[in-house]
Amino acid sequence: MSRSVLVVGSGASAVHFAQSALAKGWSVTLLDVGFEGPDPGLPEAHFGELKERLDDPIRYLLGEKYECTLLPGAKGEYYGTPPSQEFVFRELEGHAYAASGFAPLFSWARGGLARAWTGGCYPFNEDDLSDFPFGYGALGPHYSEVARRIGISGAADDLARFLPIHEHLLEPLELDEHSRDLALAYQRNRERINRLGCYLGRTRVATLTRASGERGACTYLGRCLWGCPVRALYTPADTLEELGRYPGFAYLPGWRVRLFRATDGRVDRVVAEPVGGGAEREFAADRFVLAAGALGTAEIVLRSVHAGTGEIVRLTGLMDNRQVLVPFVNLRMIGRPFRNDRYQYHLLGLGLRTAEPREYVHCQLTTLKAAMMHPITQRLPFDLGTAAAVARLTHAALGLINLNFHDTRRSANHVTLEAAEDGSLRLAIRYQPDAGETGRLAQALGRVRKALRLLGCIVPPGMQHVRPMGASVHYAGMIPMAPDGRFTTDENGRSRDWDNLWIADGATFPFLPAKNITFTLMANAARIADAAF
Repeated sequence: MSRSVLVVGSGASAVHFAQSALAKGWSVTLLDVGFEGPDPGLPEAHFGELKERLDDPIRYLLGEKYECTLLPGAKGEYYGTPPSQEFVFRELEGHAYAASGFAPLFSWARGGLARAWTGGCYPFNEDDLSDFPFGYGALGPHYSEVARRIGISGAADDLARFLPIHEHLLEPLELDEHSRDLALAYQRNRERINRLGCYLGRTRVATLTRASGERGACTYLGRCLWGCPVRALYTPADTLEELGRYPGFAYLPGWRVRLFRATDGRVDRVVAEPVGGGAEREFAADRFVLAAGALGTAEIVLRSVHAGTGEIVRLTGLMDNRQVLVPFVNLRMIGRPFRNDRYQYHLLGLGLRTAEPREYVHCQLTTLKAAMMHPITQRLPFDLGTAAAVARLTHAALGLINLNFHDTRRSANHVTLEAAEDGSLRLAIRYQPDAGETGRLAQALGRVRKALRLLGCIVPPGMQHVRPMGASVHYAGMIPMAPDGRFTTDENGRSRDWDNLWIADGATFPFLPAKNITFTLMANAARIADAAF
């Protein structure tokens, strides 16, 4: 009996589904566009040495035409994309979409959007899973298994009340001087900060503190944003490389899956077009898995329905985490020396307890390193010269807190197909926040400011930034796990519309907690493969 499964995508969900399916004896083919990035090079050099050692440091750091520089006066996002990571968001010729109230990001990279993530691994707890058809007991073993596979560092501290402790948790990364100062300030003022319903602890990050296989432990080079040259910071491309060692695995890059064709409620084949141009090709299998990211999966379903029946349907319930960025200054750190050779991303987190536990607010605290400086500098309320001088004095004292808020499925937020100007059909994305969002943001921001003051920090006026919906890239919800209904799945991700089709990414989530979802995407994909394959 044939046991072949075709998986669409190569991101976090796809590779961990594939790994579990291969371990159970299935033959797995991954179809993917698979854009690849450059080798980071100079694996022993820290950030401050790149200017001296690179042949063309300006091109590497800022881009050939300075296209990765956020110039003074620029509006919008705080962060740009470094040249070495542009491949993650490289546009695919022929992919068209229209969005209202939503700023989507798509990735056609080998390894998906998590090629450019910050490594946050925050397991869902029972409150987060209250709308799911299973609880933590069903997901917990798969968190542990994924932690074993990829390496997650962290600690059992005050954040554990919101983040369950799973197996295979590595010792935490070393704190930089600023993060260490904040952690000590929390211990001194813990009782008062806790009375605000705020709890500080170590974030969980997919970064090795011990070498594992061909991946090295973190060497604190300060180059995380450009791509870790020792592969301590995990990306799905690491798992994809491991999958190549299974005899039943095939990775086929260079193909964009457009749709699938079905007969009598079963998928027969997927239709893919070569990225480099040429004739479409059809790929057959016994079972099919969509793991192309929530928007990618939804678009494939929409186009498949239209190709089969002529019907244009609407998939409702699109979700994403609203994020608010708040710069702060630690007064104790002003004038202190600054070092580049430190871990670049967040090392501390702040959890905000809420009256409704599942509406918990998760915050990441990042002490600003060299690569993240100039977006903050150019927003300081001074002329450029003064702002640069202030930034130099306060460099070691600057930080940024990123507040994440939960989201729920609502019918107004949806994806569908619509006619483009040339007569073709393009993806249409619509989103509008719920009426209570403004109040929730204001209430949480007030508590965070009070907690920062107790930590000895101030928030410069007028510098907070409410990111557009879509910016967090935590997309979910359009084909949910539900008891019944068209365009839903059962608890194991099996489609109710096509009985040999499974959906293994965030499209199936019925609720979106205020947490980075990548860890849960990996664990849930492994759970689906174990339960259904």
